[in-house]
Amino acid sequence: MLLIVTGLSGAGKSTALHALEDAGFFCTDNLPVTMLAHWAENMMRNEDNAAVGIDIRSTENPDLLHAALASIRDDLPWKIIFIDAKDEVLQRRFSTLRRRHPHLSHIPLEQSIASERQALAPLHQQADLLLDSSNLTPYQLSDLVESFWQKQQQTWGDTQRIVCSVVSFSYQRGLPAGADMVVDMRFLPNPHYEPSLAPQTGKDKDVQDFFATLPDVQQAEKQMQDWLSFIWPKLLDERKRYFTLAFGCSGGRHRSVYMTERIAAWLVEQSMSKPIIRHRELGDIQ
Repeated sequence: MLLIVTGLSGAGKSTALHALEDAGFFCTDNLPVTMLAHWAENMMRNEDNAAVGIDIRSTENPDLLHAALASIRDDLPWKIIFIDAKDEVLQRRFSTLRRRHPHLSHIPLEQSIASERQALAPLHQQADLLLDSSNLTPYQLSDLVESFWQKQQQTWGDTQRIVCSVVSFSYQRGLPAGADMVVDMRFLPNPHYEPSLAPQTGKDKDVQDFFATLPDVQQAEKQMQDWLSFIWPKLLDERKRYFTLAFGCSGGRHRSVYMTERIAAWLVEQSMSKPIIRHRELGDIQ
């Protein structure tokens, strides 16, 4: 699918494009209108979901902009997202940032905004989604853009919004790089001291059966589930895209491996994520 992101300067088009990029779109901003048709055909040929920022900066003649969009309207499946804001809000944003308005910057700011609004009126009328960012935070604007895309995409439920990794490791070799959350499992009984279990790992049935009978293990697993259930929607609200959860123990073979496998399976069961599982000391990635 192709999305045209347009609207008033300062309204939040860059925020919308960043949200789409996070959702897996190939995004291009400020594309010259003379290149639009070729760009769109190339994206469709590659079967990419793509979004392009097109606005008054793309051409000195607004009529060329409207003509370029009209030329591909009947041939390609694209939709328009128009980001708007009240004049007084736009004036305040430009004044705060101390930036010149990109349209007719030689005239007073309020006149530049009015002229741009008039030039983009046809796109405003054609828009499939109109968003007024006047009272929205960047996060809220991004969520509305993503929600619009979700409604267009029947298979959105199969798309992971957070790329999650669950890692087991040994404290003897240090913490794993890039871990967002580290849980120490060394408070649990260590199968290493059981002769029949020592050569095995937390992925083996005998070790799993050993842990399954221990109340502390069950309670720890339940509290981890409760904690993840609590923080997961908050991570989504903060638009976090990558999250690494690491479980550590002495050797990185039994306790940490067991909990990594259990929590990763639970994340899948809850449809929260399809995590990447990595057992650092075993050299195993799933």
